[in-house]
Amino acid sequence: MKYTYSWILWEEKRHSLVQVNTTAVSWGGVSTFGQRSAYLPPSVMLPPRRLQTLLRQAVELQRERCLYHNTKLDSGLDSVSLLLDHACSRKQFPCYTQQILTEHCNEVWFCKFSNDGTKLATGSKDTTVIVWHVNTSHQLKLMKTLEGHAYGVSYLAWSPDDTYLIACGPDDCSELWLWNVQTGELRTKMSQSHEDSLTSVAWNPDGKRFVTGGQRGQFYQCDLDGNLLDSWEGVRVQCLWCLGDARTVLASDTHQRIRGYNFEDLTDRNIVQEDHPIMSFTVSKNGRLALLNVATQGVHLWDLHDRVLVRKYQGVTQGFYTIHSCFGGHNEDFIASGSEDHKVYIWHRRSELPIAELTGHTRTVNCVSWNPVVPGLLASASDDGTVRIWGPAPFLDVQDAEGLKECCSMDS
Repeated sequence: MKYTYSWILWEEKRHSLVQVNTTAVSWGGVSTFGQRSAYLPPSVMLPPRRLQTLLRQAVELQRERCLYHNTKLDSGLDSVSLLLDHACSRKQFPCYTQQILTEHCNEVWFCKFSNDGTKLATGSKDTTVIVWHVNTSHQLKLMKTLEGHAYGVSYLAWSPDDTYLIACGPDDCSELWLWNVQTGELRTKMSQSHEDSLTSVAWNPDGKRFVTGGQRGQFYQCDLDGNLLDSWEGVRVQCLWCLGDARTVLASDTHQRIRGYNFEDLTDRNIVQEDHPIMSFTVSKNGRLALLNVATQGVHLWDLHDRVLVRKYQGVTQGFYTIHSCFGGHNEDFIASGSEDHKVYIWHRRSELPIAELTGHTRTVNCVSWNPVVPGLLASASDDGTVRIWGPAPFLDVQDAEGLKECCSMDS
């Protein structure tokens, strides 16, 4: 491969030299190569390193079209072959069960990796939150068990610096727990009223405030001690998200829409309107895209800036259960969701057909979470009481192993 590449570059160099010599005859040979290339069009003289630029563009285009490519694009050509088209093997993708976590003793309703990718939190109907440590070999070990959530744990949110973890319960739960993950101590147990239903929460980017709400019309902004800072009356909240501008809170409600709320000037506006209930949603890191799980419809991708529906992903079975999907992989190129047919579905963001259907769970998969640092690590939580950790195939042939080495180089 390297000999072929060197020969191509030599041919390019030789061709350029021929053009330079030809030009030197007609111009009297008084100008340098750089001076001449500034005046001559590409049809007469090739721009410097033009062939190398074209080859690099071709390789990048092939990788962008590869359904399973899950790593940073290498702009160099030394590590690739020009003799074959680029193609990642499915064996390098997180399609294979690496671990089954069985420490919960009832349905597992939620799972979420920390922002730094070193921990996974799981919440269960068994009234516990388990925090798992992700070691350097991407194996998970039990770190802490947080107990006392009388109603069970149906939603979890990490603070921006991963110091705190907030746990919410199901519809009949009026309490919210804020835990210090490092010490395992409960910092705040918040309950404004026994009539409340605090089922969702989102952190403000400053890490000092959070918003919470539920379907009984509660919508609060609070500090770390649970003190009420602001409230919005009559908003029946299904799911929440704070945008990076630290002012706008997105909330899906019982009117099948997502609205943006500004707690500073108390204004709100409609952003997304669906024809069916929005059971949950999540937002991409850049704040541009929203991924919705819509009752009886499946997974929808919306552009929040243009306020348009981009794609409807096919395959997933979505009734009226709350299922949480996620963005994931390098550059958030992939989308994953649980399903009521016991599977985990994965799509490339540009394609509406699934590229992988992961089997192993025996009941509804309620939530999936893609590790934000390790693109080859995915977790799923199920009513079967287990959490599955998905990664590349445990045994690879030589060609697959070389490809996996390239794809995982960014993890180290």
